[in-house]
Amino acid sequence: MRWALVKVCLAVTAMVVIAFAVPLGLVVKEMARDRAFTDAERQAATIGPTLSITTDRTQLEKAVLTTEPGAAGRMAVHIPASKEPDGIAAHIGRGRATREELETVRVSGRAAIIGVTGGSVLLQPTAVGSGDIAVVEVFVPEAAVSHGVTTAWLMLAGVGIALVVGSVAVADRLGIRMVEPARRLAGAAHDLGEGRLGTRVPEEGPDELRSAAVAFNSMADQVVQLLANERELAADLSHRLRTPLTVLRLNAASLGEGPAAEQTRAAVEQLEREVDTIIRTAREQRPQTQQGGPGAGCDASEVIRERMAFWSALAEDEGREVRLAGVDRTLRIPVARPELAAALDALLGNVFRHTPEGTAFAVDVHHSGDAVIVLVSDAGGGIADPETALARGGARDAVGSTGLGLDIVRRVAESTGGDVRIGRSVLGGTEVRVRIGLHGQRPPGGGRGHRVGRPRWRLRRQGAPNL
Repeated sequence: MRWALVKVCLAVTAMVVIAFAVPLGLVVKEMARDRAFTDAERQAATIGPTLSITTDRTQLEKAVLTTEPGAAGRMAVHIPASKEPDGIAAHIGRGRATREELETVRVSGRAAIIGVTGGSVLLQPTAVGSGDIAVVEVFVPEAAVSHGVTTAWLMLAGVGIALVVGSVAVADRLGIRMVEPARRLAGAAHDLGEGRLGTRVPEEGPDELRSAAVAFNSMADQVVQLLANERELAADLSHRLRTPLTVLRLNAASLGEGPAAEQTRAAVEQLEREVDTIIRTAREQRPQTQQGGPGAGCDASEVIRERMAFWSALAEDEGREVRLAGVDRTLRIPVARPELAAALDALLGNVFRHTPEGTAFAVDVHHSGDAVIVLVSDAGGGIADPETALARGGARDAVGSTGLGLDIVRRVAESTGGDVRIGRSVLGGTEVRVRIGLHGQRPPGGGRGHRVGRPRWRLRRQGAPNL
């Protein structure tokens, strides 16, 4: 398309330049010729007053020499023979016209332009005496006829070339403006088809291509969102299976010895490995999307009470002391109920999976004005490397761990502008501090900057006794 536009513009501009430049060049040539002969007529007319007074040869020679063409040898005066004393025609100056041409002009009484070697001569009849006609001859060289024509033609040619080049340049830029957005759109479609979901098209170019870019970007966002939703659904559903699997594994551990018990435990371990594989596959290279939205939200106290009721039954079986505080009032947060439940199950499941039976744990909820803080503490051995535990997949080397439980918690917190921190709890083990913002906005920079380590300050426990 780009070269087609250039060729069309080149053809149209060339035709316009030819249509105007050729006639204009001919007009310039004709004007130069008319100017030269008009000047010759003016010079010839200056001899008229002298001829009307006298036909004396000496006086006429002086008059001819006073003119510009006469001084240059380009003027002659032809006096009729009847005016000469000896009856012979006088010729003053260098004449170039033939006797027949002079006689014709004298008889007709009209000026004439005759072509001669090196140019042309103007024959101007002039009345002398009582009625005879003298002829004033002015030679106009070819250079005077074409004076300035070559310069004018060169200027016209330069202007024409400049117009053609300028039009081609404008057409080329216009073509680029039209072609480049289309080329980028085609390349982005190819990249998107190859799986590069982050490909987007700048909204540039003509209105039509701009609209196409907007539609493409919207389509790409929809594709990314759909794929992310599918992966999140698969991963979250798989991870939620970890809760009943944890219960099943603990129950299987209490079956004692025997072939049936060993087979049951082996089946549970195999099922856990398969679930872990599903979680890792579904979470691979997933984009960080916001979990909550303007319409999402739940009562954090209600959800925490519900999940703690579930886990408390298992804790009673294992002899664990449980403490729950801060859930006696409604706390609305911009997180969907299933997301908060999945995050709590991930935290409490880690307590049961990575601490010995009989290890106490606690869940405290605090309201700090612009955020809700959930503290999950245990009396276990703590986490040796909190930074690795918070990094996505950092705990995969641990036995029976995908390293993605804390990742679910972190996504829930960061989707609201909050964060996750890991430190030492007052119980002596690990404390996971989850801060959930109440405004539902991501922090600048994507919210990936979690902090690891002991918090600089500790919220006062809400009157709950130590275990």
